[in-house]
Amino acid sequence: QLVESGGGLVQAGGSLRLSCAASGSTASINLMGWYRQAPGKKRELVASITSGGGRTNYADSVKGRFTISRDNAKNTMYLQMNSLKPEDTAVYYCNARTIVVLTTFDYWGQGTQVTVSS
Repeated sequence: QLVESGGGLVQAGGSLRLSCAASGSTASINLMGWYRQAPGKKRELVASITSGGGRTNYADSVKGRFTISRDNAKNTMYLQMNSLKPEDTAVYYCNARTIVVLTTFDYWGQGTQVTVSS
């Protein structure tokens, strides 16, 4: 189970930190990430992080502004979002991916709304 928190309304230039708490078979998670979906648009990857936290990946649109991290002791992943822009407005989803042999299993949180006003 994945539970997001930390969304809200913020002015452009402001900051928010999203959290994703994982429960269940967390030891089997290979990759975690944040996705977002704006109205009328497809869900897109924002950032991802490997299970050990050693490798991260960011969408070009958020590089230099967002930072993904995870605390394995707390089974929690974070997304620090700085210098927010109105175009960052979306529902943000936490994702956990488990790979077993050649099969990928994706798990999703319920989403948290981020609204950036201009």
